[in-house]
Amino acid sequence: MKWIATALVALAMTGSVHAQTILATGDLGLVVERASGSLLLVDQSERKMLTRITGLGDLSHASLVYSPDQRYAYVFGRDGGLTKVDIVERKIANRVVQSGNAIGGAISDDGSLVAVSNYEPGGVRIFNADTLDLVADIPTGSKTIGLVDAPGKRFVFTLWDDGETWIADLSAGAPEITKVKGVGTNPYDALVTDDGRLYITGLFGEDGLTAIDLWDENPEPIRVLPEYGRGQQEMPVYKMPHLEGWARAGREFVLPAVGHHQVLWINADDLTETGRTETYGQPVFAMSRPDGRQVWVNFAHPLNDTIQVIDTPSKEIIHEFKPGPAVLHMEFTPRGHEVWVSVRDAGKVMIYDTHTFEKLAEIDAESPSGIFFTSRAHKTGL
Repeated sequence: MKWIATALVALAMTGSVHAQTILATGDLGLVVERASGSLLLVDQSERKMLTRITGLGDLSHASLVYSPDQRYAYVFGRDGGLTKVDIVERKIANRVVQSGNAIGGAISDDGSLVAVSNYEPGGVRIFNADTLDLVADIPTGSKTIGLVDAPGKRFVFTLWDDGETWIADLSAGAPEITKVKGVGTNPYDALVTDDGRLYITGLFGEDGLTAIDLWDENPEPIRVLPEYGRGQQEMPVYKMPHLEGWARAGREFVLPAVGHHQVLWINADDLTETGRTETYGQPVFAMSRPDGRQVWVNFAHPLNDTIQVIDTPSKEIIHEFKPGPAVLHMEFTPRGHEVWVSVRDAGKVMIYDTHTFEKLAEIDAESPSGIFFTSRAHKTGL
C-alpha cells in the first residue's frame, strides 16, 4: 500500500486532529502518452494507473529523469518543452519551452541541475532543478545527441554534424568544456556505463562505434568494432536504435545493430566483439533484465509487433511473442521479476512475468511510448 492514512495530533491544549496522506514514491512510475501530451502515473505493485497528468505539449519523442528524492520528474518534449512534474501532488509544478526542437536530457548526480539537448537551435541548455531558471547556455553550432550525466556534476554530449564529444564540468559553477574530436561521422546516439566511466557513441555515417574513457584526464576516442556497421553495405534503417536501451549482462555489453537484424556482444573489459545474435528484425532496444541473465529486444517497423528474449550465457533466443502492434518500449521492475511493455497501437501497457513469460495485467493508455520507473533516480545515465 502506497497511501497510508495517518492522524497527526496537535498540541494537547487544542485537542485537534489533522488527517494527512503520505505517498511513498519508490514503487511508482510514469508512462508517456505520446499522442495526447500526457503522462500516466502508475503503481508497480498494484499494476494500475493512479492518475493522468495532462498539458505537457509534444511528447512524440519524450524522455524523462527523476530528482534524487523521486518526487519530481523532468520531462523533455520534442517541442523544446521542459516540464517539472510533481508526482506526489500529481500535477505540473513548472514548465518552460526552452528551444524549438529538443531530443532528451539529463540530471546532474547531485540533482541540482537539469540539462536539455537540442536539435533546434542546437547546443545544450542547463537549468536550476528547483526553479527551472536558466543556468548555462552551451551553443555548439550542431544538433546535439547522446546527452548523459556523469559523476562530478558533469554532462557529456555529442555533436551530430561535427563528430565531436563535449564534456561540460559544472562542479565549479560556470561550465568548463573539454572537447574530444574525431569521434566519427554522424554519431546518432550514446550511452554511459553504469559506473560512469565509459561513454560509447554509435555512428550512422561510418562503420563502428567510439568509446571515451571519462576517467582519463585527456580523453581520446577509442574505436570499437571498426569492421561492423551500416557502411559495409547500404541498408535501409527504419528506426534508429536507442543505445540507452543497451544491456550490460555480466561482463559483456549488448548493443542493437544499426540496419542489421542482430544484436552485438562486446567484452566490457577490452571492448572486443564476443558474438552476435541474429534477431527477428532491426533492434530498437536491447535491454538487460536487472540480474543480467536475459536480454529483451524489440524491433523497428514493420516488424515492431514482436519481442525476443535472449539467454545471456548461450546468446540464444529462448522466447518470442507478439504483444501487439507497435511495441515501443520496455521497463523492468527494479529487481526484474516483471517487465512492462508499451504497445502503442493497441493502446495498452502490458505486464509480463520475466520467468514464466505469463501476461499478468494490462493498463489502458493513449498511444503509450516510454515507461519510466522512479528507481531510475539512482542510476547514472538514466
